[in-house]
Amino acid sequence: MSEAKILHMLTPHKHVSPFDVNMASDAGFGVVIPYESVELSEVADLVQDAIFSRPPKWGRSTAIFFGGDDAVLALDMMDAARKAMVPPFGVHLFADPAGSFTTAAAMVASVEAALKAGQGRTLGQSSVAVFGATGVVGYCAAVIAALEGARVTLVGHNGVERVRRRADEMKARFGVTVDAVDGPDDAAKAAILGRVDVALAAAKAGVRVLDRSLLQGSESLRVAADVNAVPPAGIEGIDPFDDGKPIDGTKAVGIGALAIGNIKYKTESGLFKRMIESDTPLALDFRDAFAFARQLKVG
Repeated sequence: MSEAKILHMLTPHKHVSPFDVNMASDAGFGVVIPYESVELSEVADLVQDAIFSRPPKWGRSTAIFFGGDDAVLALDMMDAARKAMVPPFGVHLFADPAGSFTTAAAMVASVEAALKAGQGRTLGQSSVAVFGATGVVGYCAAVIAALEGARVTLVGHNGVERVRRRADEMKARFGVTVDAVDGPDDAAKAAILGRVDVALAAAKAGVRVLDRSLLQGSESLRVAADVNAVPPAGIEGIDPFDDGKPIDGTKAVGIGALAIGNIKYKTESGLFKRMIESDTPLALDFRDAFAFARQLKVG
């Protein structure tokens, strides 16, 4: 018998992400199997099929990945997988829906590094506004920042109800308290930017969230980060490759999508490799992704 490195990739959608398949294969998994349109109720049976087909010690060579585009559902699937384990049988678990956990981790780690470099400040000493907070990356970035002690505000664009529901969900699930406000126009956005240290843009690709003039009107802003790599940029004045570059006419520095993407790529690859190299089963989510990305920025 050969102890192959096997990765089972679960998604609630029609297709698994080709990006994640490539990342897993390049990291060293020799066998990558997709499972599509998976429902939460099906996770336990799939996990137990995986764990009972190999000797317990081979759990170190078996992994299950949770994709999709819903952070909460991915975490629920991961919880269902944990509960389905039957010691001594166990396998690695890794959730990264739509790459959001590793992207958000890279974004917040990059912001943290910029704050330290510019002012010697920590996330816990900073206030953060998240534009695009109902999306999966914005949601995860908000939770990570709040868990680190930042004062986080979720900014809506068509009313406050959606972001308020997200804030309530974060409180119930992660025990963090975040604010929720509406930012439907430039005047509202300017008021928000005027009282925060950090602006995170995580809206849909190709959507301009903040004009340069709004950034220039803020005396408090110190870091602005944008994960949108599709023109136009989510934040005007930030090049995709910027990594702590001063933004003209402001006191802030910018972090662009490709600078964040470089850390995201290394983080996802690194977590896949961590599972391959570990002698005991691991369970990895956005907290592990942030710890990994933070080490990359420190290094």
